[in-house]
Amino acid sequence: MGARVVRMFRNFNLENRVVREISKEKPRSAPRHKLTPPTTTDPGEAEISSGAVHQKNDPLLLNLKSVYVESKDKAASPVKSLKEVSVDGEAKTRPMKFTLPGDSHSLANVENIPHGKLTIMEALKALSSHQSHPQTWTSQRISEEYSLNLKETKSLLEFFVPFQIQIIPPQISNVKQLKAS
Repeated sequence: MGARVVRMFRNFNLENRVVREISKEKPRSAPRHKLTPPTTTDPGEAEISSGAVHQKNDPLLLNLKSVYVESKDKAASPVKSLKEVSVDGEAKTRPMKFTLPGDSHSLANVENIPHGKLTIMEALKALSSHQSHPQTWTSQRISEEYSLNLKETKSLLEFFVPFQIQIIPPQISNVKQLKAS
């Protein structure tokens, strides 16, 4: 019933309202500006636009031929950071300390690790050994063992904790248990 009332008000005097909207004067649009071709006041611009770009300029070509560049850098060697480069010029690396048995499914077979870096397995091993024996596996020992920065090792031990599983038994004295019937 509510739809009928709404339809009656919507259709009331519909023709008069339509005629009134149509007879209104429509707003005029703003006048368009006339387009003028760009004028060139600089004579150098006229030469460039006429095709002088494709012609050889002899004085510039002679200057280019007189330039000679010698490069003494190794083009194929990647740039290494100062932390990773030793006195010899080679990157400092260390062998892996710990791997899982049967870890042949890894994406890359990593044998040498740069100083200051850890694999995930080594990080978990260091964190768990510090958690189980904090007196023997101090941050100093871990930083020496894995060639890490002492400050970074302390923050690693402070902010990262390996997973722990804790099974909390229910309190039997306060819990009511249902008996099978």
